[in-house]
Amino acid sequence: MNLFKISWKYLTFRPLSTGLNIFLLALGLAIITVLLLIQDQFEKKMNQDAAGIDLVVGAKGSPLQLILSSVYHIDFPTGNIKIEEAKKLSRNRLVKNIIPLALGDNLEGFRIAGTNQDYLKLYGVEFSQGKTWELPFEVVLGSEVAAKTGLTVGSEFASSHGISVGSHAHDQHNFVVSGILAPRVNVVDRLIMTSIESVWYTHDEEPETVESEGATEGEVADVDGDQLIPDSHEEDHNTKFHQEVSKTGFPASDQDREVTTLLIQYRNPMAAIQLPRMINSGTSMQAASPSFEMSRLFELLGVGISLLQGLAVVLVLVAGLGIFIALYNSLKERKYDLAILRALGASRVQLLVLIFLEGLMLTFLGAVLGIALGHTFLWLLVNQSEQSVVTAIQPWIFLEQELWILVYALCVGVVASLIPAWSAYQTSIAKQLTKA
Repeated sequence: MNLFKISWKYLTFRPLSTGLNIFLLALGLAIITVLLLIQDQFEKKMNQDAAGIDLVVGAKGSPLQLILSSVYHIDFPTGNIKIEEAKKLSRNRLVKNIIPLALGDNLEGFRIAGTNQDYLKLYGVEFSQGKTWELPFEVVLGSEVAAKTGLTVGSEFASSHGISVGSHAHDQHNFVVSGILAPRVNVVDRLIMTSIESVWYTHDEEPETVESEGATEGEVADVDGDQLIPDSHEEDHNTKFHQEVSKTGFPASDQDREVTTLLIQYRNPMAAIQLPRMINSGTSMQAASPSFEMSRLFELLGVGISLLQGLAVVLVLVAGLGIFIALYNSLKERKYDLAILRALGASRVQLLVLIFLEGLMLTFLGAVLGIALGHTFLWLLVNQSEQSVVTAIQPWIFLEQELWILVYALCVGVVASLIPAWSAYQTSIAKQLTKA
């Protein structure tokens, strides 16, 4: 006697009821699956992107906004700080290394970050094409930027003002792609990186200009033919720029310029105690710890996640109740069939197993469908999102915790089948056949 085949026939005999129970269970398990995937990958990626950054310094404002805009590039910066203050901070004995960032432009929503070579070293990048920038207006593209914009080494583009799509373009200076990074599955994949000078010069509203007919020997015009820069001055400036960057991380010239934020690495554990307090109380800047602010963020998000998890559990319990009702009602209608099975030689234990198999089949199908729906929903969410941290989530990664979803669903099936299975176990052959 094939109990699996008999159980399956009973389930397919009422396809609408069976399908509704499976779908309701799958819906609750899909929510749990999505929450597991997002929570696991979101926390890992947040920690990965902030690795090696002990402190972020920027303009006064929201500490969380400062972290989100400077480390994860998913919010608006709090403002700019004077480069003189930044240089002064870089000479502090508690600072091991300082990486400046100058933000403010984008290309099709991908942010342009002016920084130095230490930023690339921080994330251990590798080049799939080309090389790093050497001169102003040369840029390095993250792998996701290159894939979605179609730019290659040697391509030129004009940036747009602001950090969102739709702003006016800076058409005075075109950026040139000098290199493309290999995929790192972190924040640099979504960035366009260049020197701080490039960002500064892009925002110069009134560059010094000379008529092209009046160009003297030793001067070269820019791409528009209206701004002239002496050859020797440009060469000396670039040489001085690289020498200074290698020492302090800041360009040597432009003392009255500004940067957006500073990424700081501590020299010793004492810096974690003294440096943030010194910056917040003794300067016009603010300091924020990525680890502390992200812990606060996860606590805030945890409330919403707990509510969604509670909703998912309620759906699963309702689905379990539906399975119980379906099995119990089905059992009332099948008392005569079960008595016939007993008469044909089926034992009480086999009838018990038969009902349990029905409950387990229902919940197994619901679990498989729920996990598949969860991954599919996350895939759609990732594809609909552009230039955000959500795009870094991998929807088709399967976690070990998803096996526990399957176990949980099967347990629901066992519990829902207990009373109907016991009723089947107590089926009396003589009583049921006499009623018939």
